[in-house]
Amino acid sequence: MSNQEELTQAVASIESPVFLGRTLGELGLVKDVSRKLTGKVKVELKLPVPHDPEDLDPLLKAALEPYTHSAEIDVDIMDDDETKAWMDDLKTRSGPPIGEPGNRTRVVAVASGKGGVGKSSVSANLAVALARKGHKVGIVDGDIWGFSIPAMLGVKTPPYMAGDRIIPPVAHRVKVMSMDYFVADDKAVIWRGPMLHKAVEQFLKDVFWDDLDFLVIDMPPGTGDISISMSQFLPRAQVLLVTTPQLAAQRVARRAALMAKQVDQEVIGVVENMSWFTGDDGKRYELFGSGGGQELAGEVGVDLMAQIPLVPAMGKGADEGVPVALAAPGSEAEEAFDRLAEAVVAKRPRIRQNPALTIR
Repeated sequence: MSNQEELTQAVASIESPVFLGRTLGELGLVKDVSRKLTGKVKVELKLPVPHDPEDLDPLLKAALEPYTHSAEIDVDIMDDDETKAWMDDLKTRSGPPIGEPGNRTRVVAVASGKGGVGKSSVSANLAVALARKGHKVGIVDGDIWGFSIPAMLGVKTPPYMAGDRIIPPVAHRVKVMSMDYFVADDKAVIWRGPMLHKAVEQFLKDVFWDDLDFLVIDMPPGTGDISISMSQFLPRAQVLLVTTPQLAAQRVARRAALMAKQVDQEVIGVVENMSWFTGDDGKRYELFGSGGGQELAGEVGVDLMAQIPLVPAMGKGADEGVPVALAAPGSEAEEAFDRLAEAVVAKRPRIRQNPALTIR
């Protein structure tokens, strides 16, 4: 292999920071790689959507480091017609959309029945924990009115249109979609059933998720329109219940379990959040009581998959967009989310029996 071929291969083999799991070469985004007489390497890319230079430039420089200490990166953006043709081709090499027959993505709906139990924090940290284990992960902020996932994950860029598909931004190797991207800071979302249903459909069908292993959905509190729409679009979703040690929270979360069973969705487990706080003296303090998670798991007939302790880094990390795995590596909370991710991966979806076809 010539030096020129090695240079081209080095750039082509870089994983796209937007289209995770696909290389720049596989995506057809490398226009040219050349070396000038001065020794500087020039890389020309043609991209369908803008890439954050903070994400892309370090990857290119690291790939070229064995060949040069000086690189020039020239990025061009496709026009609308080029982007549409590129997206149409990519769709033929990707699986069916989320929820469609043949799609292999496991959908985990994180529900609680009420607010204030840390459901969004559990959703965000679970998604990151799954991604850190090598899975391709996306997260939908299903709380259309009270969206918070982009802030919790520190998303820096908006989604982009590529042809007829929405390309979600990526944070901590998790693809993120939320109503937050489409509403001004000084506006409220005042929607009812049909508009909510359409928003859910767009988040699932119009976003190019591209063959995810897991899609985590941060469900809104309660059992209203959005929950009903999700159950219609995603009948095979697995439901993960979040509660606190308080029995009052457990009783409300039970209603989310009852709804899941009514629409024939599988409840896979319970997460008890804010289970205890470990003081400087090494003792555990159960600030919100105890037993709520285990009681809920027993009532529903599933496992208590995880107990998440109160860790200051979780609150601070949520405000700063840093998940606990990065804000407090090795902490009780980080280890709890790691175990939760393992438990979710191990809980394979149940096999549904289709009724036999009878010809009369």
